[in-house]
Amino acid sequence: MNNMFVADVGGTNIRLALVENGRLQKINKYFCNQFETITEAINQFAADAGVDGFQQGCIAIACPVNHDLVTMTNHTWAFSKVALKNELALDNLFVINDFSAVAYSLPTLAQEQLIQVGPGSPIEKGNIAVFGPGTGLGVEHLTWTSNGWKTLDGEGGHVDFAPTNEQDIIVWRYINDKLGRVAAEELLSGRGILNIYFALAESKGVTPEFNDPADITKHALANSNEICVQAVLQFCRVMGSFAGNIALNLCTTGGIFIGGGIASRLGDFFVKSDFRHKFEDKGNFAGYVKNIPTYLINEPDHGLLGALAYLLQQTKEKH
Repeated sequence: MNNMFVADVGGTNIRLALVENGRLQKINKYFCNQFETITEAINQFAADAGVDGFQQGCIAIACPVNHDLVTMTNHTWAFSKVALKNELALDNLFVINDFSAVAYSLPTLAQEQLIQVGPGSPIEKGNIAVFGPGTGLGVEHLTWTSNGWKTLDGEGGHVDFAPTNEQDIIVWRYINDKLGRVAAEELLSGRGILNIYFALAESKGVTPEFNDPADITKHALANSNEICVQAVLQFCRVMGSFAGNIALNLCTTGGIFIGGGIASRLGDFFVKSDFRHKFEDKGNFAGYVKNIPTYLINEPDHGLLGALAYLLQQTKEKH
């Protein structure tokens, strides 16, 4: 039996699935901090899935993967690709960036797995970008080549945050005073929601009530705390400005896609926010981005689907 697995590893959770007949099966999710190493997590999944081991696998992980040593940015796990392959007794192990996997998933998604936010129509084979706030901020690009879609890796979540109005400056100043530099993911992430909330509370002379981004989001969606509502609205506006910058960078006429758990949980709140207004708020270049579509990925397993697409491509297996 040629047992195959795929994994989607973020700073908080690891999702794993078996691959059977080109499809995901027995999907399971664990907290990363349940395990000392990624090896332990994969072995636990094998036991839970009722298999003795694997022959091939693909891991999509939230950090750079250019070298043999893979060290997570927002978690303690680190491993050698060669050593992990040997520990798991695999014939093949592929390790890709988590947002490379998200990018590879995009051609496999159906309309019902996407929510379009605002106007715009994609141009066939036009450049595509995907980003997603989570534990950190992942960014990836896709461009069409003579050999099909090619991902363009990078660390776009760590670019400088660019304030566009007075409220942005309030948040920028709060984070800069704390860290000495303000990267985009210090606003567009779970801790980013906290940073925005604390900055706005401080600016209004209000004592913060919450220390968990999930609580802030919950109260914003329930409209039960004004600072929480303003913080999440600000989060959506910053996301729009960031998405517009990406569109300008690479002329993403194929669309901008937003993954990650945070944006999808916001749902209708996000759709009705100023996200799209800020996306198009590019001065003389508003017309440049106006027709570029923006989408929420409404598919919780898109990272696993992308890892699956990459694994099947590499192993020449077909759906």
